[in-house]
Order: sequence, then C-alpha cells, then structure tokens
Amino acid sequence: MEFNVIGFYTLFKKEIMRFWKVGVQTVFSPMVTTLLYLLIFSYVLEDRVNVYPGVSYTEFLVPGLMMMAIIQNAFANSSSSLIQSKVTGNIIFILMPPLSSLEFYLAFVLAAAIRGVLVGISVYIVAIFFVDLNLNNIGAILGFAFLASSVMAAFGLIAGIWAEKFDQIAAFTNFFVVPLSFLSGVFYSINDLPAFWRGVSHLNPFFYMIDGFRAGFIGHSDVSLTYSFGFVIGFLVLFSAACLRLLHTGYKLRS
Repeated sequence: MEFNVIGFYTLFKKEIMRFWKVGVQTVFSPMVTTLLYLLIFSYVLEDRVNVYPGVSYTEFLVPGLMMMAIIQNAFANSSSSLIQSKVTGNIIFILMPPLSSLEFYLAFVLAAAIRGVLVGISVYIVAIFFVDLNLNNIGAILGFAFLASSVMAAFGLIAGIWAEKFDQIAAFTNFFVVPLSFLSGVFYSINDLPAFWRGVSHLNPFFYMIDGFRAGFIGHSDVSLTYSFGFVIGFLVLFSAACLRLLHTGYKLRS
C-alpha cells in the first residue's frame, strides 16, 4: 500500500492550523507560565543552590523549564485534538478518508511535536534576556527536543484514543504528566536526593528527556547522553507501536 501523501499532509496541516489559530493560548500562554517559574525560582534560589561547578542555578533551571514546557504541550496537543473530535462527533470526517494507521499517527504526532518545540523555542527566546545560555551540544538539544516531544505526542494520542470525555484527559495530565514533570529534576539534580529517591527518579522517563536536553546546554548531566538517548528512543518505539496497534484495530474510534 502506497503512502497517501496528500491525505497525510491534509490532516497534518489541519492539526497545525488547529493550534496555530489560537496561538496565544497554545504557544504564548505556556511561555508566560514558564517565565513565571523562571522568575520565582531563580530569584529565590539563585544564590542558595549550586548544582554544578561554574554553572549558575538559572543556567541549570532554564533548560529544564524548556523541556517541561515541550513535554506538557506536545501531550496536550495530540490528546486534546483527538478527544475533542471524539466528543463533538467530527472524528468520522477524519476516519472516512483513505488514511492508514501510519499516516494518521504521523500527522497527529508530528503536529504535536511541532507545537511542543515551538513552545520550547518561545521559552528560550524570553529566557536569554535573563541569563546567558551556552549551546554546548546543538545535536543533543535538537535531538532530545524532537524525541521527547514525539514521545509525549504519541502518549497523548494513546490517551486521546482511550479517553471518552475531557475529564479523563485531565486525569492523565494531572496524575501522570504534571507530577512526573515536576519530579524529573527540573528544579534540582537527582544526585542531591537520598539514594532511594534517586533510584526512583531513574525510573522516570521524563528525567532522561530533561537531563539529556540540559546537557546540551550546560555540558553536565547526571547520566550519560548515550543512555538517555537510548531510553527515550525506547519509549518512542514502545508508544508508537501501541498507537499504531490501537489505530489499526480502531479501538474506541470505529466502534
């Protein structure tokens, strides 16, 4: 079966336009929220916390906040788009065209990943007015930004397929995405934690996204970049396979 380029592009463009038409809410609002975290935590802890030698707390904090914004918004885009289509009933207009599971998956995931990266870029643009950020490893920065946003976009798609109402998506956000984001080393190094909680942090996939992304800026990480890349890629493969399986069977979409 040939790849339906026109169908894929049409759905992809529709997903891009969906969040871009309300860009103040979907891109700039998260940037303002993240800026508030930056101003509060950097002001309170700048002179009290020294995570790595030669790295100010604000330099340490900004990459973590950028990745947290990327993670949360990539998830929000794919999950909210799909549940909105299901609740309003216009999901039928997405399922009727001759789109394969792969084309459906790629359109939703790539659009959500783009939103996540755009939010990250907006946070970076604002942050450089407050702190000088080095670009120690651009490959790591771009790689982790794209991989992490794709992982969360796929996870959001899974949540959107499973959920039947907006409350269930909110539960995913409030009980999984937000807590795991905050407990992934955004505001601290896990090396400062007791041994037990440090071990628990290593089970958090968000930790590897943030640690690898931060290393691209400051050149320091709590685990090796190779290990973090492998861990994030593994989750992308796992979530992608789950998405494609659910889409292929039409679980809660065609029934």
